[in-house]
Amino acid sequence: MIPQIGDVHNMSTTITKKQRVLNYLSTGKGLTAKQAKTRYGVGNLRATMSDIRNLVEGFGNWEVVTEKTRNGNVRYFMNDTHPGKRHYGFDKYGKRYTI
Repeated sequence: MIPQIGDVHNMSTTITKKQRVLNYLSTGKGLTAKQAKTRYGVGNLRATMSDIRNLVEGFGNWEVVTEKTRNGNVRYFMNDTHPGKRHYGFDKYGKRYTI
């Protein structure tokens, strides 16, 4: 069956791994490659973070930063560079909600 324009039943409502990582980092928490693999099935966090960095830093509201953990792993964070308070957040399914 070929999907037709406007056929709601064929639209994907699944959230991608990249969106899950982005939503998690937007809460202010950090993420290592091992955590990303375990939680979201991300095999190459470095590549995923490169894509996310290009996306969020292009708008100027977020900055992707890293830190080294005690055992030498890299942990990624996103810093909110927006000058005001955010009035929304994202739930675990990627849906936006008002705070």
